[in-house]
Amino acid sequence: MNDALTRSQLVRWRTATFAIFLASGLSIATWASRVPAIKSGLEIDNIAVGLLLLGAGIASIIGLSVAPMVMARAGARRGMLAALVIVGIGVATIGIGTDLLSSYPVVLLGLALFGFGNGAVDVMMNVEGAAIEKTSGRTLLPLFHAFFSFGTVIGAGLGVVAAALGITVLAHTGLMGGVIVLVALVSVAGVPARESAEAAAAPAGRPPLRERFLVAISAWREPRTYALGVIMLGMAFAEGGANDWLPLAVVEDHGADEAFGAAALTVFSVAMTVVRVLGGPLVDRVGRVAVLRTLSFTAAAGLLLFIFAPNLPLVFIGAALWGAGASLGFPLGMSAAADDPAKAPARVSAAATIGYVAFLCGPPILGFISENVGLLNTLLVIVVLIVLSGLFSSAARPLAVASADADAAPAAAADPPRSPASER
Repeated sequence: MNDALTRSQLVRWRTATFAIFLASGLSIATWASRVPAIKSGLEIDNIAVGLLLLGAGIASIIGLSVAPMVMARAGARRGMLAALVIVGIGVATIGIGTDLLSSYPVVLLGLALFGFGNGAVDVMMNVEGAAIEKTSGRTLLPLFHAFFSFGTVIGAGLGVVAAALGITVLAHTGLMGGVIVLVALVSVAGVPARESAEAAAAPAGRPPLRERFLVAISAWREPRTYALGVIMLGMAFAEGGANDWLPLAVVEDHGADEAFGAAALTVFSVAMTVVRVLGGPLVDRVGRVAVLRTLSFTAAAGLLLFIFAPNLPLVFIGAALWGAGASLGFPLGMSAAADDPAKAPARVSAAATIGYVAFLCGPPILGFISENVGLLNTLLVIVVLIVLSGLFSSAARPLAVASADADAAPAAAADPPRSPASER
């Protein structure tokens, strides 16, 4: 990659990927912050909301599945542009179905488009981010995911304003859908040709399609893939459950109004964003495993406080701890999957699939359970998964090849050496 791109091109690539992560987060928070209004407007129960989420989850899995083929055929630049345009159209369709047509099927269609586009772009942007990380020789995926969180913070904050001012779901989602498309059009110009991105992950050159297919299959045969999957599953459940159910839990179970529900999601997102911004240097100093174990305890404690808090201030503190603790499981899982540059695309895609399936299919499952035991009690399922994530954190210990590649990479030569802690 260093031979293929100048420094300015590399900076543009990184900046474009930051913007794409942000746009994805913006889309998710736009939907999540208006769930109470959408539920009220369609006059549906939690099971029906869960079915909407299930539709989005199934579409996302399809998007995950086709993303590698899209990247191979069309390249990351065109693939991410197309995916984000679909996301923007889906977000706008949700508002049309809610306010203009009062149609559950149309909202489901919007969520299917939203889910498909986000599933596809999630794989592509994480593969791009992993390639940039290996080129730079630094832990950068937490920072990329921080920009996803910036998007959720912005989206949740705008959701607070929209709910407080009584802005319709149609106007809100229509505007945000247009913004997402605009960000896509501007940002993808900085993404290099897909061959360049693959060269960063596989210095020997781009292998034939059949060989790449065999490598992708082999990633699913490695026990480490599934161990990393447990880490990411627990934290993806924690993040996805918050995005889709936290505002509703605040409104319906803690007795607050809709604006407080969106505000609690904003607190969650801000806490997650802060830790992701600081996460890279922290991981390089004390190591992935120590960070993951500490944050799993933080997430579990915060979620328990959120569930059992007797008043709103404690609910908000719980949301903050929940967000901080859930912040790095997904990006560090991606980073660990990319330790071997030659196999990074296949392993990142496999890890992303496990995490994203949990991220999107977990919340609908929680919706079904909540109809029988209540939403707050249902969140205890996430606490158990967070604990499991912490127990499996040793799987994220860097592979030996990561150190050798980092030492050999020209881009990393000028960087200060990582401390021994980064190898834990």
